[in-house]
Amino acid sequence: MSNSYTQNYLHCIFSTKNRDKILNEKYDEELHKYISGLAKERKCNTLSINNVSDHVHLLVALHSTYSISKFMQEIKAVSSKFINDKGWYKTKFSWQYGYGAFSCSQSQVIRVKEYIKNQKSHNKKITFKEEYIEFPEKYEIKYKEENI
Repeated sequence: MSNSYTQNYLHCIFSTKNRDKILNEKYDEELHKYISGLAKERKCNTLSINNVSDHVHLLVALHSTYSISKFMQEIKAVSSKFINDKGWYKTKFSWQYGYGAFSCSQSQVIRVKEYIKNQKSHNKKITFKEEYIEFPEKYEIKYKEENI
């Protein structure tokens, strides 16, 4: 084969440091555009993005030249610098160390986009921790609850 063909959909989830509920709704649109732009610069296509006060959900088609860890490291580092440069918060902003990145098949893209779109109403019913634990359980990933 002379060409490589890939399609890697990832549902990425990352939270504010200490899960502080500090993401302000008035900045959501600008934050979404910025993160989507970062993904585009890395040849990745953002299919959906949304957040609540303490975490972000991002559905992205990951380009074959990027590893998940490199993509997440760059998105989080550059977006936290952007937030700090904007001066949106009185204290230094940063994302939590870890993240979740879960594969998604083409047949599930619409469902995942809807899930992300409805984050604000969804997170009125359950906490971030309760929501996040569902992912390793669904994907049969061993985890320690104290590390969630």
